Amino acid sequence: MIGWIKNFLDRYMDNAYIPDIHVMDIVEILIITVIVYEIMLWIKNTKAWMLLRGIIVLGVFILIALIFQMNTILFLAKESINVLAIAAVVVFQPELRRALEKLGEKNLLSNINLFERNKANMRFSDETADSIVKACFDMGSVCTGALIVVEQAIQLTEYEMTGIELDCKVSSQVLINIFEHNTPLHDGAVIIRGDRITSATCYLPLSDNMSISKDLGTRHRAALGMSEVCDAIIIVVSEETGLVSVAEGGALSRGVNPEELRKRLGQIQYRNSESGKFTIRKGWRRS
Repeated sequence: MIGWIKNFLDRYMDNAYIPDIHVMDIVEILIITVIVYEIMLWIKNTKAWMLLRGIIVLGVFILIALIFQMNTILFLAKESINVLAIAAVVVFQPELRRALEKLGEKNLLSNINLFERNKANMRFSDETADSIVKACFDMGSVCTGALIVVEQAIQLTEYEMTGIELDCKVSSQVLINIFEHNTPLHDGAVIIRGDRITSATCYLPLSDNMSISKDLGTRHRAALGMSEVCDAIIIVVSEETGLVSVAEGGALSRGVNPEELRKRLGQIQYRNSESGKFTIRKGWRRS
């Protein structure tokens, strides 16, 4: 047995290539690792992730065509590759612009800091969840409209940019004051990350679901639209009826009670912040 191992090592290890690694090589590997890591996080935390998944599916389809020698499909793919490259730049234009803007920001190193990123992904406390529930139903009792986005795994940086930065601790008093009628911040959505309100007066995408009830206003359509493009939970307080509704995964639950809302928040409170997985459920349901 020992002789067989010796022969194996003599046969294969003598000709093995062992690179000569220097300190600068290690530095280069670390730099490339950080760059690839940042690119992957950028893709994950924006809508570019869903677009990338579509490109991967298209690539798999072309690979299958190559394996089975589907010449017509391969010819079309070859001729359209330049057009697809230009189309990808056009589609990813907002995300690419934001990435270039980040390169010019003064706090670039803080964006790379892994400890700061983990801090941003911390789950919210029971106090925050209770404050959200109390604020929603206090506002509902006096028919004050509200739109609250509770972020999960996918960061909503591009939507924060459409509003006014706040960075304050979540409390029922602050939320009620933000959405009070005729105040500067009442129009638009509030985005909550962890135990902090990151921004207010944010613009959300409207849902294009044609099956939505005509009775729903802009707030409910924005909540549904937001839930279709990310994994956040969006809470809506109706200005007309005072009812509290919850949108998640492209579905809307209307008229929830405090216990149900607290339960929904509790389900995401102890999430795995690194999973980044969510399911889109097209459609709308009444409760």
